Amino acid sequence: MPGIVLFGYSDVGYECLDLLVGQGRDVRLVVTHEDSPSEAKWFRSVRELASAAGIETTTAELKDDPSIEARIAGLAPDLILSCYYRRMIPARILDHARLGAFNMHGSLLPKYRGRAPVNWAILHGETQVGATLHRMVKRADAGDIVDAEAVPVGPEETAFEAMGKVVGAARRILTRQIDALLAGTAPQTPQDEAQATYFGGRTPEDGRIDWTWPAARIVNLVRAVAAPFPGAFSDGPSTGKGGRLFVWRARKATGSGVPGTVLTTAPLAVACGDGAVEILEASLDAGATVPGAALGLAAGVRIG
Repeated sequence: MPGIVLFGYSDVGYECLDLLVGQGRDVRLVVTHEDSPSEAKWFRSVRELASAAGIETTTAELKDDPSIEARIAGLAPDLILSCYYRRMIPARILDHARLGAFNMHGSLLPKYRGRAPVNWAILHGETQVGATLHRMVKRADAGDIVDAEAVPVGPEETAFEAMGKVVGAARRILTRQIDALLAGTAPQTPQDEAQATYFGGRTPEDGRIDWTWPAARIVNLVRAVAAPFPGAFSDGPSTGKGGRLFVWRARKATGSGVPGTVLTTAPLAVACGDGAVEILEASLDAGATVPGAALGLAAGVRIG
């Protein structure tokens, strides 16, 4: 039976491994990550699934443990799969797979190569996201495409909600292509480099709201980083309710004024660069999430 080494993490990694285990595939090694204590754990554990299935597993980083490459070489895998693994895998390791190495990426390549593709897509107001299975090469997410599937995104859906759809698309793609991958007959189409875009990783500070932005940009930022991600935020008002104001749900509203000024309190609407944003759900500092109107902010107060 052809042997597989899987690099995987998060829900995409979990679903792809679950598929392989359920089909009785020969997964010889799973390489995954230790969970970061500073990150919200909203996804299922690849390590726990692999352990339950009796598959050898390591969370050691490739750069820190050269024995992983020797272990992979000794396993002589026919196929290497990367499913939301968070590090670039060196080409010398990819070369150990007789039939090649393939990655499941959370965008419709060649757009949104790089890190956090679903978050970036929502930030840019995309109406669809998706998953792409492609051959791994030295450049990130640049190899030939085997299969892709788009899923729609509603105007109020968050990146987390869209990610659930991408997870389903990833499993369906692997279901369609695993036999062809293991037979060495999977279709491969070069990417159109003229259409390629690349985005890097995001940090919590990238969630800061600039109230001079257009309403659509602010709403999309809120959607892109809403829980379980760190959240969009603004400096709180100077009215005894200072600190950091986190906005978890928002939509465009009517009204105008100096950007950052509270226009109405019920609903809570704040002026921005081209109109206003209604804050549907928010919290102050580490407080509970409440409807925007429940924050008790007075009209005329400035935030940000």
